[in-house]
Amino acid sequence: MTSHQTTQTMKPATAAKKLGVYLQATPAEFQEGVVSRNELSALQADPPQWLLDLRRNGPHPRPVVAAKLGVSIAGLARGGVTDALTTEQIDALKADPPEWLQQERATQAEVRKEAVRIKEKNAAEGDRPRS
Repeated sequence: MTSHQTTQTMKPATAAKKLGVYLQATPAEFQEGVVSRNELSALQADPPQWLLDLRRNGPHPRPVVAAKLGVSIAGLARGGVTDALTTEQIDALKADPPEWLQQERATQAEVRKEAVRIKEKNAAEGDRPRS
């Protein structure tokens, strides 16, 4: 009996998401092909210049934009940001934050505080002896 090992592949959109880059900004050959797990690992271990440039300058996908601005993806949408942004655009927003960004950052801070409070409460309840 012989065993056949198939190479697992993923769509370019999935690979771009795992790499944290905006798919439409990647080279055409990346967008049009499939990416194997080995190829993804190689891209992560030794990124080519195009990947380094995208990670540094963008355009960045919304999850990366949200993280860099310290808000949620929903907060970006509420602020009217629906497209990918470059690092330069993100830096401009940080330098002179509009009202929506200040509001969303405050909301995120409250969400984080509440998450810590719940975690501490659950930990304290877990320490109590059960009857």
